[in-house]
Amino acid sequence: MVQHWDGDPAVRTKSHIEMLHPACEMSWNLKQHDDTAASLMVIQSPTSDPVFNPIHTIKQFGERYTQDFVIRERDKSFGVLIHCFCKMADWLLLIPWNKIFTAACGCFFSDRNYIHKMEANLDDLHTTMEELKNGRDDLLRRVSIEEDKGLQQLAQVKGWISRVEIVESRFKDLLEDKSTETGRLCLFGFCSENCISSYNYGEKVMKNLEEVKELLSKKHFEVVAHKIPVPKVEEKNIHTTVGLYVMVEMAWKSLMNDEIRTLCLHGMGGVGKTTLLACINNKFVELESEFDVVIWVVVSKDFQLEGIQDQILGRLRLDKEWERETENKKASLINNNLKRKKFVLLLDDLWSEVDLNKIGVPPPTRENGAKIVFTKRSKEVSKYMKADMQIKVSCLSPDEAWELFRITVGDIILSSHEDIPALARIVAAKCHGLPLALTVIGEAMACKETIQEWHHAINVLNSPAGHKFPGMEERILLVLKFSYDSLKNGEIKLCFLYCSLFPEDFEIEKEKLIEYWICEGYINPNRYEDGGTNQGYDIIGLLVRAHLLIECELTTKVKMHYVIREMALWINSDFGKQQETICVKSGAHVRMIPNDINWEIVRQVSLISTQIEKISCSSKCSNLSTLLLPYNKLVNISVGFFLFMPKLVVLDLSTNMSLIELPEEISNLCSLQYLNLSSTGIKSLPGGMKKLRKLIYLNLEFSYKLESLVGISATLPNLQVLKLFYSNVCVDDILMEELQHMDHLKILTVTIDDAMILERIQGIDRLASSIRGLCLTNMSAPRVVLSTTALGGLQQLAILSCNISEIKMDWKSKERREVSPMEIHPSTSTSSPGFKQLSSVNIMKLVGPRDLSWLLFAQNLKSLHVGFSPEIEEIINKEKGSSITKEIAFGKLESLVIYKLPELKEICWNYRTLPNSRYFDVKDCPKLPEDIANFPMHAEE
Repeated sequence: MVQHWDGDPAVRTKSHIEMLHPACEMSWNLKQHDDTAASLMVIQSPTSDPVFNPIHTIKQFGERYTQDFVIRERDKSFGVLIHCFCKMADWLLLIPWNKIFTAACGCFFSDRNYIHKMEANLDDLHTTMEELKNGRDDLLRRVSIEEDKGLQQLAQVKGWISRVEIVESRFKDLLEDKSTETGRLCLFGFCSENCISSYNYGEKVMKNLEEVKELLSKKHFEVVAHKIPVPKVEEKNIHTTVGLYVMVEMAWKSLMNDEIRTLCLHGMGGVGKTTLLACINNKFVELESEFDVVIWVVVSKDFQLEGIQDQILGRLRLDKEWERETENKKASLINNNLKRKKFVLLLDDLWSEVDLNKIGVPPPTRENGAKIVFTKRSKEVSKYMKADMQIKVSCLSPDEAWELFRITVGDIILSSHEDIPALARIVAAKCHGLPLALTVIGEAMACKETIQEWHHAINVLNSPAGHKFPGMEERILLVLKFSYDSLKNGEIKLCFLYCSLFPEDFEIEKEKLIEYWICEGYINPNRYEDGGTNQGYDIIGLLVRAHLLIECELTTKVKMHYVIREMALWINSDFGKQQETICVKSGAHVRMIPNDINWEIVRQVSLISTQIEKISCSSKCSNLSTLLLPYNKLVNISVGFFLFMPKLVVLDLSTNMSLIELPEEISNLCSLQYLNLSSTGIKSLPGGMKKLRKLIYLNLEFSYKLESLVGISATLPNLQVLKLFYSNVCVDDILMEELQHMDHLKILTVTIDDAMILERIQGIDRLASSIRGLCLTNMSAPRVVLSTTALGGLQQLAILSCNISEIKMDWKSKERREVSPMEIHPSTSTSSPGFKQLSSVNIMKLVGPRDLSWLLFAQNLKSLHVGFSPEIEEIINKEKGSSITKEIAFGKLESLVIYKLPELKEICWNYRTLPNSRYFDVKDCPKLPEDIANFPMHAEE
C-alpha cells in the first residue's frame, strides 16, 4: 500500500512500483506479518521533488521486522537475511540514488527533458543570446547619445544592462563545456554516459535560455536617461593644507561679509592660491542651504570667453544643445539661469581682465546674494575686476615650510640617518616658503637615504645649475614661467631678468636698479628728464604686482624670491642651453676671478660680494656687456684686464674700500655708459677717461679719498648723471663753474660745506633742479635756507657735523621770501609745494636747533635717522607742527631711528598714529618717556 506519492501519476499501481523497484515486491508480500511494515516510504530530495528510495525502504522494513516480532525458529533464517539487508542498506545509502533516480526519470518522463533537449536548447540559447546582445548594444548607443546631452542613465536601464552582462558571462561558461557535454549523449540523445553531469548541464542551459528570453521581453525602454540634479557644491580633493588655516579663515570671514561681493586672492606662482580657493569651495558644503550653486572655473592664460562659458554651462547641467550656440546665445543661457540663483563663482588663475557681462554672469549684488572669488598672480587684474577686497597669499613661515617639507619627504627617510634632519632643513630653507618648491623638491628627496645624496642636493641648489635639480624645470620653472610670459613687452622682460644677477636674498635699491636699466638701454636714457625715472619705477611696480619681485620692509628696495631667481637665471641662459653666456657667482667666497669663466662667450658677469681681492687675468671679452664687482675687497686691477672689452656697457666697482686707483687702460672701454666708483678709495680719475665719450653715468658718492674733479666738464662732457653725495670733494666755485658747462647733466648729488655755495647753487635753476641728493657737512652758519622750489627734485638730505642755529624754508610766489615754520598758516600749507620727493633725511651731529619741525615740509618722508645732536628737545614741536599741517605728521614714514639725543623729550605729538611705520629704534634718549621708547609695541607690522 502506498501511503503518499507525488511523483508521476502513471506510476501508481503495484505492478508499476514493482517494475521500477523490485525490492518492493518482497515488502508487498510481507503484509501477512504487518501491513505497516510493508508500506512504501517516500522521501524528499534536495530539489524538493518527492523521490522514492528503495534502499531506505528495505532498511526501514528490516529494522521494524526484527523489532516488532518474536522470531520463531522457522523465521531465524529469514531474520538473518533481513539483518544482512539492513547492513547492506547502510552502505548503499551513501550512493546519491536520488539524483540517479531523478536523472533517469528526467530522461524519459520529465516535461523539461534536460538531456534529450540539450542540443536544441543550446541552439536556441545561442540565437536568443545574439539577439539580446544586439539589443543591449542598441540601448548603450541610445544611452551614450543622452549622456552627451548632459543626462544621466536611468537606474533600471543600468540594472538591465548589468543583468545582460551577467547572463553573457554565464553563456560563455556554458559554451566552454558544450563539446564535452554533447559528446556524452547516447541512444539518440535520450541518455548520457554521465546522466548526472548531463542533467545538471542541461538544466543550466534551460534556465539561462529562460532568463535570456525574459530579458529580451524587457528590452524596450521608452526613456533611457533623465536630467541630472545639479549638486550645489562639487567638493575638491585637497592633499595638504599646511600653513593655510589662518589664510582660509581670513578669506572666508571676508567673503561672508555682506559688504564684500567680489574677493581677489593674489600671490606669486606656486604659493598656494588654488589650494586656498579649493578650501573655500569645500567650506560651502557646510552652507549648501544658503547658496544655490557653487561654480568652479579654471581660466587659462590664453583663455577664450567661450571656454569659460562652456565650463559654467557644463556645471549647470544644461542640455548639451548649447554647444552649437553662439557666444551671445550662451551668455543669454547663463544669465537666464543664474539670475534666479544665489550663486558663487570661483575663477582660478586669472591672467587678465574677464568681462563677466559678456560671459553672461550677473553682477553680484546685495539683492541677489551672489559672490565672486578669483585668484591671480598679478595685482594689476584686481582693479579691472573691481574687487571689493584683496588678500595677498604669502609664502609659508619657516616653521610651516619645514612642516610641509617634512610631511612630503616622510619620517622614514628623515630618520634613516642622524644627520639627515639637519641637512633637510637646509634644503627646505632653499625653497623660501614656496609650497610648490617645497612639494616638488620634497618629493625628489623622499627616496634619498644617504647623507651623500643630501649633500649633493644642497650643492646643486646652491650652484648656477640649480634648474637641473630633479623636477625643477618641468614642475616648478615652467609653471612660474607663465608669469614671465605674461609681461607686456621685451623691455620689461629684460628688466626682470637683470634682477637675477644679484645674490640670493639681496635687497636691491630701486634707484640703483633703474640706473642699471637705463644704461643697459632697457629704458630710454632721455627718461632722466622726467625727474624721477618714472618709467623705471613703473616697471618695478608692475613686477612687484606680478609677484616677480618682492618689496622689502623698506619700500625703497626690492628682492627676488629664490625660486623666481632660479627661473630668471634659467631663462637668461636660454633655458639652460647657454649657461656660459651668464656667470653669476654672487655671494660665493671665491677671492679671485673664477677660472671657469669663458670670457669669449660670456655676456654678463656678476661677482657681487665674493671677497675678491685682486684681478690679474687678461682675456678677450668680445661679448661682455655687464660686469658687476661691488662689495668685494679689491685692492688693484691688472693693467691688461680692460684691454679687450669693446662691448662693456656697465661696470660696477662700488664698495671696494681698498681700491685706490684704476688702470689707464680703462680708456679702452669705448662702449662704457655706467661707471660706479662709490664707496671706494679712489683719489683721482685716470686721464684716459676722457676717451669714454659714451659715459653718461658716474657715481663717486662716499669716495672718502677723492681729491679733485678739475676738468671733468671737458673730460666727460656727455655725463647725464654725476653723484657726489658725501664725497670728499665738496662743491666750490670752481666745481660749480664746471657743472654749469655740463650741458647734458640731468641728475646731480652734491656735498656742500659752505652756506654761501648752498645759496648760490640754489640760485642756478638748471643745477638746483637737477639735485637729487644734498649733503651738508662741516657747515657753520646762523641759519640755512632751503628752497622747496629750487630743490623740488630733492630725494635725499643729509646734515652731518654742522653748527646751524636755524633752518628755514623758502618758496617762490609773486615775491620771494623766507619763512620759518611758525610763519606758516594752516590755510597756506596746502598751497606750499614742499619737498614732495624727499624720502630720506639723515641728521648727525647737528648743533643749534631745538626741534626739526621743518621736516613736515617733507610730506612723503619714508626714512628719518637722527643722532648725536645734543640740543634737540623735540623732533616735531606741537605748536609749530599744527601750524604747518593738519595732516598726520610722518604719515608715510617707514623707518625711524633715534639715538644719542640726551635732551629729547618728545618725538611727535601724534607719533602713535604713524600708519606705515615698519622699523622703529630708539637708543640712549634718557629724557624720552618710557611709553614712547616702547613704541614698537604699537607699530603696525
